[in-house]
Amino acid sequence: MSLKDQITEDMKTAMRAKDSARLGTIRLLLAAVKQKEVDERVVVDDATLVSLVDKLIKQRKDSVAAYVQAARQDLADKESDEIKVLEAYLPQRLNAEEVTAAVTAIVASLGAKGPGDMGKVMGAVKTQLAGKADMALVSQAVKAALAS
Repeated sequence: MSLKDQITEDMKTAMRAKDSARLGTIRLLLAAVKQKEVDERVVVDDATLVSLVDKLIKQRKDSVAAYVQAARQDLADKESDEIKVLEAYLPQRLNAEEVTAAVTAIVASLGAKGPGDMGKVMGAVKTQLAGKADMALVSQAVKAALAS
């Protein structure tokens, strides 16, 4: 079963359970998928869907930070709940040590030295670790590897 089919089934389950918070989040995700399909005239595959979920989670994390700063804990909690629902559709993430090891191997294979090679390394890292790791963590690991 594809990830998109799983999301659709989860939406039906949430409807039957009358879980309005989960249902709303899943509908937002499906709307984003549909918009991507219509805008780019493609059928979204699992890899694209994972990147779309990553994007939605990042947006919600930014919103949580803004709401906390504005002393709107109720809205921050709502966004945090949406993040939990969306994270269920991401594959198992690599931890910090695994990311560092992967980045170090890629830097060594490319022969990159210094911050000037950041773009070249990030391009290679994105293709290998897309959807498997948090890209903010990956970026920090690349900067640390190139600085040493």
